[in-house]
Amino acid sequence: MHGQDSRWISAFLEGIAAEKGAARNTLLSYGRDLQDAAAWLGARGQSFATAGRADVEAYLVACDAAGLSTATRARRLSAIRQLFRFAHAEGWRTDDPAIRIAGPGRRRSLPQDLGKDEVLALIEAAGRTGRSEAERARNRCMLELLYATGMRVSELVGLPVSAVRGDPRMILVRGKGGKERMVPLNEPARKALAQWLGLRDGAAGEAAKGSRFLFPARGRAGHLTRQGFHGLLKTLAITAGIDPARVAPHRLRHAFATHLLAGGADLRAIQTMLGHADLATTEIYTHVLDGRLRELVLKKHPLARRGSS
Repeated sequence: MHGQDSRWISAFLEGIAAEKGAARNTLLSYGRDLQDAAAWLGARGQSFATAGRADVEAYLVACDAAGLSTATRARRLSAIRQLFRFAHAEGWRTDDPAIRIAGPGRRRSLPQDLGKDEVLALIEAAGRTGRSEAERARNRCMLELLYATGMRVSELVGLPVSAVRGDPRMILVRGKGGKERMVPLNEPARKALAQWLGLRDGAAGEAAKGSRFLFPARGRAGHLTRQGFHGLLKTLAITAGIDPARVAPHRLRHAFATHLLAGGADLRAIQTMLGHADLATTEIYTHVLDGRLRELVLKKHPLARRGSS
């Protein structure tokens, strides 16, 4: 790989980190993709400074021939496009060789959906699973919060306890790239939260003392990890009589979105709650619904009625 290519990649990554607040994992992914493209070009006597459209298209063909998935090829093309756009804006190139290259038609699909009854069964199982009353209350609280808000698990486990004090109707969530958004809490989630906070502040153990996290733990992170939650979710699936292979943290997020749509939610409202920068990302959830349901206007979360019954 040419030294100039390395400098371009470094400058590009620094630029999107500063301008867009890109998450660390995103930066690492872009870096790997661009380094691969630069190495391929370098082996053929080309670089990002000299490559033309035909060179970029040949690289994508090589990726296809190597057996890379459609999703991976689409991601690599996206990284290359952004790099050339950046290089053009910086005046390093007078043209943009990737601007008119068609993507490989990445197909976005959803995993098998969890039904409302299955999600409720997981929540009930959480309330029965744990070595103590505090642990059972914590487990139920986590499931209620995820299903009420559509948070990512990383956002859930990293929640500061200060964000949920005072029985809030809305809580502030810090998402990818440090971007913040407000998400609403339904009545069941607020009740589970109040129960957990009472026990957390009381007899939840040494880990909770002085911790700034809602779900503290003794590990280096200071809070329950994503891996720990993933393992807990598999246990809850078994307890609830659901195939563990069908249950994963991101599927609860999918369930939140698809069940909201089925209940009449507006797509842009769901986009805001999920923290998606692009509405097209949210639109994948409409694939599981018929046209009539897609046009309904936001009313309320389908499980919100449980709190008033």
